[in-house]
Formats: sequence, C-alpha cells, structure tokens
Amino acid sequence: MQAGTVKWLYLGAAILLEVVGSLSLKGALDHPVLYAVVALGYLGAFVFLAQTLRAGLALGVAYGIWGATGVALTAVLSAQIFNEPLTLLMAAGIAVIIAGVLCVEMGSQRARAQAAAAT
Repeated sequence: MQAGTVKWLYLGAAILLEVVGSLSLKGALDHPVLYAVVALGYLGAFVFLAQTLRAGLALGVAYGIWGATGVALTAVLSAQIFNEPLTLLMAAGIAVIIAGVLCVEMGSQRARAQAAAAT
C-alpha cells in the first residue's frame, strides 16, 4: 500500500473513532457503560490522528478534515440515531464546512506544487 493511501486510511480511522466516541457520549447519558466506548473512541481518534501526521499529512489539512468531517457525520448520524433535528439551515452549515475543508485541501495541494516547482 502506498504511503499516500496509508495517511488517508489513518485519517479515516481517526474520524470514525471520533464520531463513535461522540455518538456514544449521547448514549452514555442513559447507559453509563458507554463511557468506556467514549474514552476508547476519543483515545483511538487521537492515536490515529497522530499516525496521520506521522505519515506526512499536514496538520492544518488533517485537523481541518478530521474536525469538519466529524462534525458533519455526527450531526447527520445523531439525526438518524437519536432523532435529533437536522434543519435546512443545519444542512447548509454542513455544506459550508465541507466547502471550507475542500478549500484547505486544495490550498495545501497548490502550496506543495509551488514548493516543488521552486526547488
């Protein structure tokens, strides 16, 4: 597997574990045993985020994608799992978050390309 692919797999794992931890936090209010899942989810998320950075993904890109994707997935899944509201305005906010993450990633790619061209 290529190094570029590995960093994205690490980031995907970090996002999924953060979402599991966040959703479990809501569930733990009624089922305290889920606090163990919360702790493991967040711990695992940070371990995989660190692995993502170690694999070479820039902090601004990794953290931006991790945070924004986690927020978006948590909002959508909490609407499905916990029957929480997901309004049109909230959906627009999620779209803006995604657009912002795309801008950060495209800007990062452009900066790398410019740096490579300068050397």
